[in-house]
Amino acid sequence: MPEGSSPSTPRTLAEALRARGDEDLAALLRARPDLLSPVPNDLTQLATRAGTRASVVRALERLDRFTLQTAEALAVAPDPAPYATLLALLTGEEGDPAIEAALPRAVDVLRGQALVWGGDDRLRLVRTARELLAPSPTRPSPTGLGPTVAEATAGMSPGRLQEILAAAGLPTTHDPVSAVAALTSLFTDRSRMAALLDTAPSEALTVLDRLVWGPPYGEVTANPAPPVQWLRDRGLLLPTSLRTVVLPREAALHLRGGRAHRAPEPEPPAVRPAATASMAEGRPQVVDSTAAGQAFTALSTVEDLLKDWHEGGPAVLRSGGLSVRDLKRTAAALDTNEQMAAFWLELSYAAGLLAADGEADERYAPTPAYDDWLTLPAADRWARLAAAWLTATRTAGLVGGQDTKGRTLSALGPDLDRSAAIEVRRRVLDLLAGLPAGTAPDPESVLARLRWERPLRGTGTHDLDTNAARNAATGVPTDLRSRIAAWTLTEAEVLGVTGRGALSTHGRALLGHTVYGEASAGNGELAAGSTAPPSGTEAAAGLTAAPGLGAARSGLPEPGGPDARAASAAALAPLLPEPLDHILLQADLTAVAPGPLQRPLAETLAVLADIESKGGATVYRFTPASVRRALDAGKSASDLHTFLVTHSRTPVPQPLSYLVDDVARRHGHLRIGSASAYVRCDDDALLGEILADKRSQGLRLRRLAPTVLAAQADPATLLEGLRTMGYAPAAESAEGDVLITRAHARRTPPRTAPVPVPDGPPVPDGTLLGAAVKAIRAGDMAATVVRKPVPEPARNGELPRTTSAETLATVQAAAMTGAALWIGYVNADGAASQRVIAPVRVEGGFVTAYDHTADEVRTYPLHRITGVAELADDPA
Repeated sequence: MPEGSSPSTPRTLAEALRARGDEDLAALLRARPDLLSPVPNDLTQLATRAGTRASVVRALERLDRFTLQTAEALAVAPDPAPYATLLALLTGEEGDPAIEAALPRAVDVLRGQALVWGGDDRLRLVRTARELLAPSPTRPSPTGLGPTVAEATAGMSPGRLQEILAAAGLPTTHDPVSAVAALTSLFTDRSRMAALLDTAPSEALTVLDRLVWGPPYGEVTANPAPPVQWLRDRGLLLPTSLRTVVLPREAALHLRGGRAHRAPEPEPPAVRPAATASMAEGRPQVVDSTAAGQAFTALSTVEDLLKDWHEGGPAVLRSGGLSVRDLKRTAAALDTNEQMAAFWLELSYAAGLLAADGEADERYAPTPAYDDWLTLPAADRWARLAAAWLTATRTAGLVGGQDTKGRTLSALGPDLDRSAAIEVRRRVLDLLAGLPAGTAPDPESVLARLRWERPLRGTGTHDLDTNAARNAATGVPTDLRSRIAAWTLTEAEVLGVTGRGALSTHGRALLGHTVYGEASAGNGELAAGSTAPPSGTEAAAGLTAAPGLGAARSGLPEPGGPDARAASAAALAPLLPEPLDHILLQADLTAVAPGPLQRPLAETLAVLADIESKGGATVYRFTPASVRRALDAGKSASDLHTFLVTHSRTPVPQPLSYLVDDVARRHGHLRIGSASAYVRCDDDALLGEILADKRSQGLRLRRLAPTVLAAQADPATLLEGLRTMGYAPAAESAEGDVLITRAHARRTPPRTAPVPVPDGPPVPDGTLLGAAVKAIRAGDMAATVVRKPVPEPARNGELPRTTSAETLATVQAAAMTGAALWIGYVNADGAASQRVIAPVRVEGGFVTAYDHTADEVRTYPLHRITGVAELADDPA
């Protein structure tokens, strides 16, 4: 329909927005929350903001592949373009039912996000989006198309244009405009173009085949080969510089059969089950059991890590983070590789269990929250860790890589936050939730689905991978979103969210899902009655709550929120082994814990014995040093015998009883105090034996009395030296009492968990959207209402200017007649605004009126009203 033929035909984006309902405006603001910062004054300002480059780029980045391909096709189509033209660019001459079915939805998404406006007869891509997506010499189009004939021949001499027409068999014209139109008509005419190409040399057709799908530019020599010259003579290759030619868009479309893209993708790729996936009966139970085992291991790993740093961890680098050497030591202590050690460190930090102590000699240490965490049931402790992982933007997989300045990224250091991490993690797990229960996905199909849903967001270069070239050669993904997705699959497995690659029941509960999907394998969709993640197009449009910060799904628990954590812990608790209150003592001075031990038992046994091996059962070994450690902690021999008898399901072996008694008999026989240091013993022969031992020369001992030796070493060094020589000394206080030594727990001051970095403005809730739409509507009414002329009418949106007397008289008259006025108003801060008011009362220098802009009754000082204008029609 020609422009202006109908009053309803919008001429601008602002007019198109003005014709929308409140629900459509709210959907736009939900899909593009950056348009609300701050709330626009009216729809004209909203349209202007929606066309800014930063906002358009953000909107394009959130489109799925087919919707983006639709926008790209519009960028190379005439402006405006009918729906039929757009369809032809996507389906080509042969047509495609899948594209025909998907295109209306894609156009609706683009319209909903204010990237496209106008009716189906006049579809217009916003100017900024066209500039970003249309082909240019410096930025090739994703379609692979080049400039039009008109664009490529701009600046070409009229004589050269006539030569091209003659070579192509067209009659010459009298001006360049008609010459360009004639050449364009030839290239867009299927029959005439086919006849022209039938006369082309085969080598020329080979040249066209290399350029047809892009890039459309090619280099030529000063004396091009005959096939290239044939193409140049007929305008099938047009010069863009002395050595560069381009295939015109119209010619390329003919060669492509009318298609703008080689492979349109109207439907998202299916998430396929892994090749090794088994759908045997009972597999969901196997998945849950495996995931529960991994969850238990994750808890043990975090406890071991923080127990190792119980008295203070490594120092904090000056630039922040953990040194490479300390990371290697941590990995060795946890019996894992450095990448997984970084993951456990970052997980503990994200959960608020680990932080820097903030001292002058800053070191890492557990936080007070760690002690509270230890008191929780095992399932609740795991749920807290898993929720922290799910909602964290810190990305452990980046550790060991480099930032944009070439600096190595360290564990617990700065610059590890990636705002896309939350969205990608949730989306990966949502895709797993869409598979039948107990089914593991093919990782490549998951990555392909993510790339389809956000094709532009995977092309950033913010992160550099030191092994990027090797990764590319071996098929490892190099774009950030794909790498985060791959890390998510690995981390979910070691954390126990998944088991054997499939999402567990407690992992599903953590996401807020409650019912297993019953869809057929590989379709990536959930059955009716289950909780389905948004489709790629819907998530891209923002018409549903896409995964990410601030996502709120009506009636469902927030992923990783308190309700989801409670549900996840309830699902996991029956699968975790109950803590045991007993051990099995063996004759070889070892004890076997056949499962997890109750905390008091585990803590006492860790002091009395050394851990020898871990696994399904933990093996402890009793040694003289470990028994002495328990005695140093204040235990007596009778206490140790009672402990062993109470907690052993087997008789206490005689060698273990002898070991305890022997160490206890010798323990404290020697006493060490501060002189610098002294050794006191009632057995002077034992002191003589120590003096005669060559190993004691470094302690520089001398006899002060028959039962006392003095040393020039400090008490700690003297204590350790005599223990190395095989004695069992005990430290004593200045009063002569035995000092009980326990591990000193070092804790940071109270610390909060790190705050995730938001991925753009948060998604507004319904209340905010309703208020914003109402304010925009009111402001738009004030800006567009028809006003009666005044002596100095407002021009170009300027505030009305009237004298004080005219203002007072007009306001008083409106109060008597009930008419509405348009006023200019300056508040106490000097901010000027325009408002539509209906005066109710005028007295004492104030006017009380119903403010249509604010939708409430307000009082305005008359001296702050810069002018008034009567409305041609009452807005009510």
